[in-house]
Amino acid sequence: MHIDTIAMITSPDLAWQEEALCAQTGADFFFPEPGSSVREAKRICGMCPIRSACLEYALDNDERFGVWGGLSEKERLELRRTSR
Repeated sequence: MHIDTIAMITSPDLAWQEEALCAQTGADFFFPEPGSSVREAKRICGMCPIRSACLEYALDNDERFGVWGGLSEKERLELRRTSR
């Protein structure tokens, strides 16, 4: 499983991740404990030049945890529901 993770990270399709501000910040903001604030993660996402690619990735891959593209889990779920 670890090898699959490495292959996924180095995939050309995911090259946008290298430019992501979250990659330079750390996962704690983007994957907070339940009930914790996501305000700081959303602030960082708001400044990120590849925010739309990140959100598209999260929606395409059904990411269910964390803040992706500036949206929380609940916000992405709502976006999926309204786009059907």
